Amino acid sequence: MKDSPYILECCADSVASAIMAQKGGAKRLELCANLIIGGTTPSPALFAQVRKAVSLPIHILIRPRFGDFLYSQAELAQMEMEIQTFCQAGADGVVIGCLQPDGSLDSQALQKLIQQAGSMHLTLHRAFDMCRDPFQSLEDAIRLGFHTILTSGCQNNCLQGIPLLKELFTQADSRLSLMAGAGVDESVVRTLLAETSLTAFHMSGKRVKESGMQYRNPQVAMGVAGISEYELLETDAEAVAAVSRLLYSNI
Repeated sequence: MKDSPYILECCADSVASAIMAQKGGAKRLELCANLIIGGTTPSPALFAQVRKAVSLPIHILIRPRFGDFLYSQAELAQMEMEIQTFCQAGADGVVIGCLQPDGSLDSQALQKLIQQAGSMHLTLHRAFDMCRDPFQSLEDAIRLGFHTILTSGCQNNCLQGIPLLKELFTQADSRLSLMAGAGVDESVVRTLLAETSLTAFHMSGKRVKESGMQYRNPQVAMGVAGISEYELLETDAEAVAAVSRLLYSNI
């Protein structure tokens, strides 16, 4: 069996989702918490449980909170400590991103984070999609030593971002990998394969799983307005498998 040029990464925020991602044929995990708000840093305990449950490489999202990517010194110090923790625990990579107020990459902050990562794989997450100048940020990411940029092409989804993704791919010229994310499913990957030269794809394959709670107090909401406590998001193995078959069936 020849090696595939493709990588299918699945983001997961639970042991159950990680297992479903592997079952569906994902080749790598991005592990996070709170995927419903875009993901935050997972706990070391979650990493330990996922490491026991699956054999895939695991990259850890380092994001201390919901919101923008302009971080205080206290938040950056927290992120450095979290990278140290996951490096020592045996994670395969970290997924990071920081911006300056003017929309440029915060290269000084990122250098400090990268120093803590040792030999781990470095992914620049979708903070890239919020930058002012993606072409300059691509060069900055290469200079900093990133191996991968996760991007939608600076749009809400990667189909809308195809024109920019194609330009960035040409500019990158194999100096790092561009990984398409945001809205990825089988039909989207089929389009990306037809219209771009991208070989790396990032998906969650989420489905809504109904809570097992029978008693539900209608007077109390515990979370964010508009988000039900009784609808849980979990990776659907078949959604992942549909993309996996598309990428790997001819190997």
